[in-house]
Amino acid sequence: MGHETTAAIDLSRRHRRVAIVCASVVVAMAGMAYAAVPLYRLFCQVTGFGGTTQVAARPSETMSDRSIIVRFDANVSQGLPWEFKPVERTVEIKLGENKLVSYTAQNTSGLPVAGTASFNVSPEAAGIYFNKIECFCFTEQTLQPGEQVEMPVSFYVDPALGTDSNTQKITEITLSYTFFPVAAATQRTGQQVPGPEVPGRRSEGGKDTASVERKPEATDIGGG
Repeated sequence: MGHETTAAIDLSRRHRRVAIVCASVVVAMAGMAYAAVPLYRLFCQVTGFGGTTQVAARPSETMSDRSIIVRFDANVSQGLPWEFKPVERTVEIKLGENKLVSYTAQNTSGLPVAGTASFNVSPEAAGIYFNKIECFCFTEQTLQPGEQVEMPVSFYVDPALGTDSNTQKITEITLSYTFFPVAAATQRTGQQVPGPEVPGRRSEGGKDTASVERKPEATDIGGG
């Protein structure tokens, strides 16, 4: 009888150990899954993988004599009632030159709508050398009904692009943005959603102090 009791106790302890191990594995897997997205984002930012651009803490202080063409592309996903386009579709700059360009966006709906922009550059190898100083893509953007805004992007292309054997033959870079809708509980209830403060952002139809002229054009909003 005593032997059976001891065996039962040992079996119970083994079951508990197995349960603890299984629980630990589940927790570890959940933690890895949670960390996967920020880790992948960090990897892309450090390596420029997939055309991911860099974030610069300060403007460039070095400029080379070599020029490069930068093209700007604009896209809006389904479900976001915005018009979105670059003010200039192409600029030519020197490597290391600090450049400020702008996109315009307009909410064509009768409700406040928030959007967030994904971005990349092509060729993908140029991503590690494309540095943004300020960008509307760093934060969510909220446009009031009919509001039109100008969204600035301050950037430079690192002169090292011209000396890297993988990128030195690149003569053109395309910076592409795609805006996606942001699901917000306040929007679903019809309440006004305050937009984030963006340095240099100017609006038309809202309460910002400056305005932007905007001419009617075709519905094609992609880069050309």
